Amino acid sequence: MTDLRTAHTSHFTDAELTAIRSLLHDAFEGDFTDEDWDHTVGGMHAVVYEDGEPVAHGSLVQRRLLHGGRALRAGYVEGVAVRADRRRRGHGSAVMEALEHVLRRGAYELGALGAADEAVPLYTGRGWRLWRGPSSVLAPTGLERTPDEDGCIYVLPLGAKLDLDGELTCDWRPGDVW
Repeated sequence: MTDLRTAHTSHFTDAELTAIRSLLHDAFEGDFTDEDWDHTVGGMHAVVYEDGEPVAHGSLVQRRLLHGGRALRAGYVEGVAVRADRRRRGHGSAVMEALEHVLRRGAYELGALGAADEAVPLYTGRGWRLWRGPSSVLAPTGLERTPDEDGCIYVLPLGAKLDLDGELTCDWRPGDVW
């Protein structure tokens, strides 16, 4: 039996969060750090379960993105993964649909995410748009360019006026800033 659950981090038990983290660790082939996990929690999660086990996950956390002289309230997508033996069955789309539903409820001015190359078709097929302009982070030492992230950031406009060729700056956090 397949089930989709959307809930805030605080509504999951420790055992459920451990199972989700294990899914992410396996799906990212061990390349999922403590900082990655920290970025994933504290917001809304969409989890697909099969027979009570998580097989797909994504979360939506609030961040501030600076663009065009404004600090925008962004729903930032984190930790999107599908268990290797359950891919190409629509689970990733189900997770994104649930997170996009939360995004469109009016709490955010845009959605944003950093996409791995293999995930780009999923996001663009759902209306996410490539950020073509330069990216940066507002670090403790000031504004720092993040050129390695250019071409990997996608946004879902939700009413905020966006110039996709302009600069986009994220708030600081430990680990991967985007």
